[in-house]
Amino acid sequence: MSDPTGVLATPLEAVLAPAGKKGMGQLLALVRELGAERVVVGLPLSLDGGDSDQTREAREFAAVLERRLKGVPVELYDERFTTLLAQRDGSSRASEDSRAAAHLLSSWLDRNAAA
Repeated sequence: MSDPTGVLATPLEAVLAPAGKKGMGQLLALVRELGAERVVVGLPLSLDGGDSDQTREAREFAAVLERRLKGVPVELYDERFTTLLAQRDGSSRASEDSRAAAHLLSSWLDRNAAA
């Protein structure tokens, strides 16, 4: 989640199995509760930038999520190396997945601040 100024990214508790019925429900409720204006979903590209089965799953998930959110845009963003960054940043109490997601959002915020 980002702060209101769009500068800082803070890890939230990970939603387990977000593509499942329970996980999707939790994710939809969280987006509404936080009043999110946009959702950024990690795109697991291969190291050479190509698609894999996991990349295709992420694209399908993002499309379903955007349809379910009705009006809240969902954007895919390259998640390469976010887990490595999260492992190096192990001092936080947040899970590795949550820290990786915060790194992803921080990178997305930096890119969009420059635009």
